[in-house]
Amino acid sequence: MKKEISTTNAPAAIGPYSQGVEKNGIVFVSGQLPVDSKTGETAKGGIKGQTLQIFKNIEAILKEVDMTLDNVVKTTVFLTDMADFADMNEVYASQFSGTFPARSAFAVKGLPKNADIEIEVIAVR
Repeated sequence: MKKEISTTNAPAAIGPYSQGVEKNGIVFVSGQLPVDSKTGETAKGGIKGQTLQIFKNIEAILKEVDMTLDNVVKTTVFLTDMADFADMNEVYASQFSGTFPARSAFAVKGLPKNADIEIEVIAVR
């Protein structure tokens, strides 16, 4: 049986999906935007500030099921401009210790709320 994961410490879903779902010890976190759940505003600080906010959101969701970024085995990064890749990558690298998760990164035409970046993750117990 799958279990919905939800927290007020990350932005609420803006459509018919869950912030995260767990099944058989695997957690799938929906793509997170750089939105502060307290203000509803996009994070300041350019792509670096936005990437950091996304990781705060991901951590909040994982915390609901007693997991951390150490449990993340796969990430997918969506950027509206690949010129932001190096700055995103700098912040991204600082969020993990030890072995980095597998990762894919894509340039996309657009993202919800006109965001510049979105990241989804898969974590395993």
